[in-house]
Amino acid sequence: MRHILGRPRRRLLALLGSAALALGGAVALPGTAQAANVLTNPGFESGGLSPWTCSGNLGSVVSSPVHGGSKALQGAVSSSDNAQCAQTVAVKPNTAYTLSGWVRGSYVYLGVDGGASTWTSSPSAYSQLSVSFTTGASQTSATVYVHGWYAQGSYQADDISLDGPGGGGGGDTQAPSTPGGLTSTGKTSSSVSLKWNAATDNVGVSAYDVYSGSNQVLSVSGTTATVSGLSPSTAYTFTVKARDAAGNTSGASNAVSVTTSAGSGGGTGFKQAAPYLYEGWGDPPNPATVMNATGVKWFTMAFVLDSGGCNP
Repeated sequence: MRHILGRPRRRLLALLGSAALALGGAVALPGTAQAANVLTNPGFESGGLSPWTCSGNLGSVVSSPVHGGSKALQGAVSSSDNAQCAQTVAVKPNTAYTLSGWVRGSYVYLGVDGGASTWTSSPSAYSQLSVSFTTGASQTSATVYVHGWYAQGSYQADDISLDGPGGGGGGDTQAPSTPGGLTSTGKTSSSVSLKWNAATDNVGVSAYDVYSGSNQVLSVSGTTATVSGLSPSTAYTFTVKARDAAGNTSGASNAVSVTTSAGSGGGTGFKQAAPYLYEGWGDPPNPATVMNATGVKWFTMAFVLDSGGCNP
């Protein structure tokens, strides 16, 4: 039975090959994916997110629950953000790829920008998602993503794989231009907001890496970022570098120094109290006695009556 079914398939392949030759090679059949994962940090074992970027700074690396190894991605979905985490990689044109990954949570999606996607609901255990796609005739990069769904709770993702031949092949060695105009747009006692001008690249900028001093603290896909988890009343210096899908990195932007605001604690602010004082029925205390005992200098007076004249 296997041999009988095999004959039509071999005949079809032969016809396709003959058609391609007859057209002088004008028909380009998709290349096949090789068994190699072209993603960087696919299992988040580095302990950091880079080169993944997550919307709203809602992604983090956790130690539990994991599918394999000791780390996994967690997306803290909110009512207004699905906590999408993405990575852009170099690919070969007109080539078949398979994207797969293990996910856990309610309504978790895995896909490629502008192409195929799939989803599952597996809130209590890891489940594998897989989707295949073929790159376009001139496509040299692809952005893969994983995200949850609005207000459906946090999700986890681990061991994400994009199987296929890596792109570039040494062809893209040009780094993006250096981002300019880095400024601070706001600050609190624990965070600093930044913005900068977009960089350019011969293929395309895939991410911006934000540095505090020499330490990379954040990777984002846009030209704004908020660095959180900072200490109050502390000076920080930030720079930004642009990165493309082939891993080429620009020079550092201009440096911006920002001192976070003071914390709300410490009791240094002016406080004023005016407790209620009623000098009517019963045996009310003398106001001077209360002032001497407590340090209170203001009172709220009410129900003040006169004795038949104008004197209270």
